[in-house]
Amino acid sequence: MSTEKAQLASAHVTTVRVNASDTVSIETDALVIGIHATPQGPQAAAGAAGLDQALGGRLAATLTAMGFAGKPEEIAKFPTFGAIPAPLVVAVGLGAPPADGESLELETLRRAAGAAARALAGTASAAVALPATTAEEVEAVAVGSLLGAYVFSRYQTNGQQKAPLAEVELVTSAPEAESAVRRAATLADSVTLVRDLVNTPPSDLWPARFAEIAEEIGGKNGLTVEVLDEIALKENGYGGIVGVGQGSSRPPRLVRVAYSHPQAAKTLAFVGKGITFDSGGLSLKPSASMDWMKSDMGGAAAVLGALLAVSRLGLHVNAVGYLCLAENMPSGTAQRPSDVLHTYSGKTVEVLDTDAEGRLVLIDGIARAAEDSPDLIVDVATLTGAQIVALGWRTAGVMTNDDDLRGAVVELAGAQGESVWGMPLPAELRKGLDSQVADIANLHPERWGGMLAAGVFLREFVPDGVDWAHIDMAGPAFNKGEPYGYTPKGGTGAITRTLVAIAERYAG
Repeated sequence: MSTEKAQLASAHVTTVRVNASDTVSIETDALVIGIHATPQGPQAAAGAAGLDQALGGRLAATLTAMGFAGKPEEIAKFPTFGAIPAPLVVAVGLGAPPADGESLELETLRRAAGAAARALAGTASAAVALPATTAEEVEAVAVGSLLGAYVFSRYQTNGQQKAPLAEVELVTSAPEAESAVRRAATLADSVTLVRDLVNTPPSDLWPARFAEIAEEIGGKNGLTVEVLDEIALKENGYGGIVGVGQGSSRPPRLVRVAYSHPQAAKTLAFVGKGITFDSGGLSLKPSASMDWMKSDMGGAAAVLGALLAVSRLGLHVNAVGYLCLAENMPSGTAQRPSDVLHTYSGKTVEVLDTDAEGRLVLIDGIARAAEDSPDLIVDVATLTGAQIVALGWRTAGVMTNDDDLRGAVVELAGAQGESVWGMPLPAELRKGLDSQVADIANLHPERWGGMLAAGVFLREFVPDGVDWAHIDMAGPAFNKGEPYGYTPKGGTGAITRTLVAIAERYAG
């Protein structure tokens, strides 16, 4: 076991500020412009007209000669040869221009800014002149720039990773641009924290260390943090968390992170799955499925990141988060298939598969969260491989006990550019969870519909009359492919901004 404590970045390392100057007069290392794809060829977006004039009207011809079409996130770089103070132009594709009277989608701006920031890794400064005439558009460009500039190089000693883009100037005269940038920085801080946690190897991030990080962050940001160790968990009947964590030499924790506001009228509870490493336990995973299981705490990380943003934004809502932390390992003390757990809710669960462990820690968190009398409980988890089978790597599934709530979560996530799809909780799946020896079994015998069956299982532990949403983000939490937009390879910080948006909705 590593005894070195993981050092997490307290904030993104890129800074963003607003500059209302003329695009072509800014002293910077690179100028970022947006380009639309049209049948006539690449077309400069708003903000780039001055550059075209400085280049003698040759911008479109130059891009065409380079084979650049303006497709979304397409990148082209070319020198200015002294035509403007910036020595380099970075053109980023925005796709087709919006219809008359309409604006670009905010996610198009986020991804374009993120793609440009990634392309400028190792650069000291850049002026970003993407179309941003409203506070919402400024925030989108700033969020995309900050998240696109993210790198995780803590464990690299050979300098192979370029330093992130250090400074971004957003070229805009939009009203309230400064406050939009500050809000973007707050959101980016939280997502950066989540990405850092997900990317940290399990040798440096075990349940007790995760709890320490929550205490450190909470203490600096007006959050109240309570930690239950393995002794308190056993004494208080948290059989799900204890059962999952008992096979590891590093015992489990339950962390309660709370934010309150004197003008709050509603209370939210977020519950996050925090398996700091998931070997599958005695129901051991194949090795090919295990190397990225450091990300199995992504739900708990998203909850912590969201509470951080809620506090810094000063939202008029009470919010409490539960980080259900355990390491799922095989050993002589591990729980066994056929064991029966006595959970915090009072219900018993027969463990048919120790690799269906996330739901076991979540039900203790959900039951405890219900005692806070919340208006809504949202649990977030990298829960099932079936989510990836059904929806792919980039789209999370949301299941709820209320149809309107499901639609609201999908809408709020979409506004943040986070892909979430509403899924049902078929009543017929409940019978497959019957147990001969306990109140319920943790695994459905049928292979198909595993994401939905897991949701049906969790619903059994939600008290009547409490609104509840379950978000399964097994794929979106960790990008195993190439970077895209503002999303890096590895930890993504998925659903963090969605949770913040939910909190803002309930803050009124």
